Amino acid sequence: MRDAYHEELDSIGDGLVEMARLVGSAIGRATTAILDSDLKLAEAVIEADQKVDNLQHELEARAITLLARQQPVATDLRIVVTSLRMSADLERSGDLAQHVAKLARLRYPERAVPHDLHATILEMGQLAQRLMAKAAEVIITKDVDLALQLEQDDDAMDLLHRTLFQHLMDDRWKHGIETAVDVTLLGRYYERFADHAVSVAKRVVYLVTGEHADDLQADIQPATQVEGA
Repeated sequence: MRDAYHEELDSIGDGLVEMARLVGSAIGRATTAILDSDLKLAEAVIEADQKVDNLQHELEARAITLLARQQPVATDLRIVVTSLRMSADLERSGDLAQHVAKLARLRYPERAVPHDLHATILEMGQLAQRLMAKAAEVIITKDVDLALQLEQDDDAMDLLHRTLFQHLMDDRWKHGIETAVDVTLLGRYYERFADHAVSVAKRVVYLVTGEHADDLQADIQPATQVEGA
């Protein structure tokens, strides 16, 4: 009975990894669709989000069944509850990738991203994909140091997000209001996607240590400063 119980716990983790890989792939494909005005690819990303939703529903059902039948305590309870929260982050990430694809579909056959911002959006899409791949690795390895590193990696996304706004606020902007709105939305989608990847990693920190990532980093920082003094 206990073997079956732990197999079910493991299956929840496997489901989270699959969700992370799916949404990571989705943001990469959605980025290609928005930059290339690829309607077929955009439609594929939009349709594929249903699989992410289904996985979340299955994971929730398994978790609730475990809570009801096994009444887990201590670490096992933390695994189940934290996994539910991670699945919500990952489902939302899938929605954000879908939003990018829907914008590509809305503007087809035109391109939503002007040529002078192409490289910035491409970099945001690639970074979002890398962050989610790292989040998946954190789920698998339970590596706390790697999890804490994600928040630092996210600083690059924040910088790219600010770069977009600098372009929008520039007096030389010549692409009109509609494109400005599109670019603003895209920046927000990628920025929020990255935030969810970081949130997943932080939840793994809590799962492993029982401490919140922000508190753990606050404890580590003074020691680092002393060593460097």
